[in-house]
Amino acid sequence: MVESDDQTHTTRSGIPVDAVYAPEQRPPEPPPGSFPFTRGPYASMYRGRLWTMRQFAGYGTPAETNERFRLLLGRGQTGLSVAFDMPTLMGLDPDDPRSVGEVGRCGVAVADLEDTDTLFAGIPLDEVTVSMTINGPAAWIFACYLAAAERQGVAREDLGGTLQTDIFKEYTAQKEWLFPPRPHLRLIGDLMAFCAAETPRYHPISVSGYHIREAGSTAVQELAFTLADGFAYVELGRDRGLDVDVFAPRLSFFFDAHIDLFEEVAKFRAARRLWATWMRDRYGATTAEAQRLRFHTQTAGVSLTAQQPMNNVVRTAVEALAAVLGGTQSLHTNALDEVLALPTEDAATLALRTQQVLAFETGVPDVADPLGGSYFVEALTDEIERQAEALFAEIDAMGNGSMLEGVLRGVESGWFTQRIAEASFDEQRRMEAGGLATVGVNVFEEPDGDALEILEITMATEAAQIDAVNRVRANRDAGAVAEAIDRLVAAAGGDANLIEPLVDCARAGCTGGEVTAALQGVFGTWRETAAF
Repeated sequence: MVESDDQTHTTRSGIPVDAVYAPEQRPPEPPPGSFPFTRGPYASMYRGRLWTMRQFAGYGTPAETNERFRLLLGRGQTGLSVAFDMPTLMGLDPDDPRSVGEVGRCGVAVADLEDTDTLFAGIPLDEVTVSMTINGPAAWIFACYLAAAERQGVAREDLGGTLQTDIFKEYTAQKEWLFPPRPHLRLIGDLMAFCAAETPRYHPISVSGYHIREAGSTAVQELAFTLADGFAYVELGRDRGLDVDVFAPRLSFFFDAHIDLFEEVAKFRAARRLWATWMRDRYGATTAEAQRLRFHTQTAGVSLTAQQPMNNVVRTAVEALAAVLGGTQSLHTNALDEVLALPTEDAATLALRTQQVLAFETGVPDVADPLGGSYFVEALTDEIERQAEALFAEIDAMGNGSMLEGVLRGVESGWFTQRIAEASFDEQRRMEAGGLATVGVNVFEEPDGDALEILEITMATEAAQIDAVNRVRANRDAGAVAEAIDRLVAAAGGDANLIEPLVDCARAGCTGGEVTAALQGVFGTWRETAAF
């Protein structure tokens, strides 16, 4: 005899979950590769091609990170994903007073073209795709990448990869911006136009929900806010005169894979269906390439715990499985020690091996959409879609029928920040009340956790990078630098595309701090609206 269960059960994000799901009177989803791509963007999925194993890496000096890149490529990684340190992300040089104590700590320090050359030394940029997780100074780092490829003799049309560039999620979640929102959209529009013409294999924007979720949003908010940002970029491209069927396929997405397995799978399915439907019905996309949502996934950093860190291996494996069952195109698996520091070589290798076990031992990739037809997954997909559409309606209303204007007003008013903060507070409250269990934290606790050897970044890294940038300044042509900066400022004050002037600055030996200061002189700076 089974006892009755009177408890209310929900997903991690609070969506009610029934004990049993039965067949529903609803039409079956079209097969993978067919509109609206709920079951997957491609017909054969991983039978045709496995997801790209793109481990996020970067620490210390460019030479140290180059060594880590080579190690991971040698152990089976199939694409690079660059993590930059905080000064680089904030457009600061390593000798800026605001950089003290931060150089090389959370990623690699890159100030100029010489650093970029060292970062990719010996790595053929026409053969290895490169994803770069940077937003505020994304256009500048991309210019350095173009100049480094030029030095390698690689043609622009042969470069492949993704530049994150998603400044909307910086204003709403990650808080690393350099300029006010509206002038920054000018830079993003320039990147979109440039890449469409010059680097057709490179994605200029990775619309990023990951950081929104890491800031405390629910799964539905992550999905809705990310796709709303994507629609805003579509409207930006359209307003720049770009053909939606041409530039939309160059937009990619970046989602979090959290610990609630079925909620995450349903989130990914709903994302594809919503994007395809909106692209066709609202934005007039006529090709499958422009309607098809493709995304990178990273397992949830916020789910990792300092207590009993070996448990993080299990968490990461489950989250990676959710990403694969959800149909991701590339994947980063977090290392067990990332809650404490940047990963050690052994921890990074184990994280990569987690993907390889999934790919080559489990049989999961042998079937396209193996959860297709699950009553539970399909009902959850429908509910997530319904709740996301309600959020779209709020954002659209803020913009009087323009998603671009709605997102901008949501940023400027603090609306997004407030909604995320409320969700984060609610999750913490539920955890403290015992409604959310985290093994080793509020259940199955132990007085002493596992001892781990962690990667240490010393002040010697900062000293080395300061020496490096000073050598660049001492050996460059000061006149050429001044002329390049003057051309950039003149272009920023007008309506010329800024990417080529930025490449000229890279070639001349300008530093990221100098370029940022020059553009802030034209665009200004910004302070967000406080939201409580």
